[in-house]
Amino acid sequence: MSTNNPKENDVQAVFLVGAKSLGAYGGYETFINKLTEYHADNKSIRYYVACKANGDGHMDETKVDGATIISDKEFVYHNANCFKINVPNIGPAQAIYYDIASLNQCCKIIKEKNIKNPIVYIMACRIGPFAKHFYKKIHKLGGKVYLNPDGHEWMRAKRSAPIRKYWKISEQMMVKWSDLDICDSVNIEKYIHKCYDGKGIKGRNPKTTFIAYGAETRKSSLSDNDPKLLDWYKEKGLSQKEYYLVVGRFVPENNYETMIKEFMKSNRKKDFAIITNVNDKFLEELESKLHFKSDSRIKFVGTVYDQELLMKIRENAYGYFHGHEVGETNPSLLEALGSTDLNLLLDVGFNREVAQGSAIY
Repeated sequence: MSTNNPKENDVQAVFLVGAKSLGAYGGYETFINKLTEYHADNKSIRYYVACKANGDGHMDETKVDGATIISDKEFVYHNANCFKINVPNIGPAQAIYYDIASLNQCCKIIKEKNIKNPIVYIMACRIGPFAKHFYKKIHKLGGKVYLNPDGHEWMRAKRSAPIRKYWKISEQMMVKWSDLDICDSVNIEKYIHKCYDGKGIKGRNPKTTFIAYGAETRKSSLSDNDPKLLDWYKEKGLSQKEYYLVVGRFVPENNYETMIKEFMKSNRKKDFAIITNVNDKFLEELESKLHFKSDSRIKFVGTVYDQELLMKIRENAYGYFHGHEVGETNPSLLEALGSTDLNLLLDVGFNREVAQGSAIY
């Protein structure tokens, strides 16, 4: 008997593992948020998204417009099935635990729903010692393993030397035990082949593809006198075209220390507004080094998850600072290039590849 409704197994299931939450400022979080948004009405793909249930950067679906809560561990967002993973407080190993638990849950869902030909897309190279195990397990279930190798994760300043060494070894193992490496940077794709050609399964070269990130270039739907915007400016002590802006994760390798220190040396009358999810420990560390609280121009203004408001704040900034050093294509940079008049970027290959001649380095 024929039917016009696609059967469960006619739908391509894609499992997304590695982002902490949807709506946050990390690259993977932005990627998944936009991917599921743009495909929300695509009946031929069903997304399953792992989210962190607790701890730093965890998912709070009650603060995300459009999320439908199923239970304390499940919700639907952009028609994607999202499941939450509890992570014990085990220090730097939390990220590894989170990915392993997420992949185990993916395999459980694939079995329970008898999903045919699933794709499990892992973001970042954190679980190298377990890569072969999951590669074989997912293949046994009829699936494929895709990998986004991230930027130079092993260079991140927040890692200790032993952990950075682990990350580099983990990267090699994960590149080996994957069916396809999806790079959102030409530089990273070249790096993967330079380091790992001949080191894949049975000595093969890793299979890679380059897919560029994108960003919207339209204007915000908010006007310059929208009450939502004016109320935000009043609350934060800011005004149109009288502030420089940063939007991003609050981590050392995004060079907040350098940006704040150098801005404090300047005689600019404008403000420096920092939109980020503040980490108290890192904030205290910066204050002890820089004493930025004595400079009224330096303003940590919290988070803005309203996308139209955030776009308008970018448009109305005098200039945008981008200090990201070790990532690849950063969504926050692309969004700034699409919205902000003046962009001042840290001079590294990743940033030049993205902005080319449209920014000051």
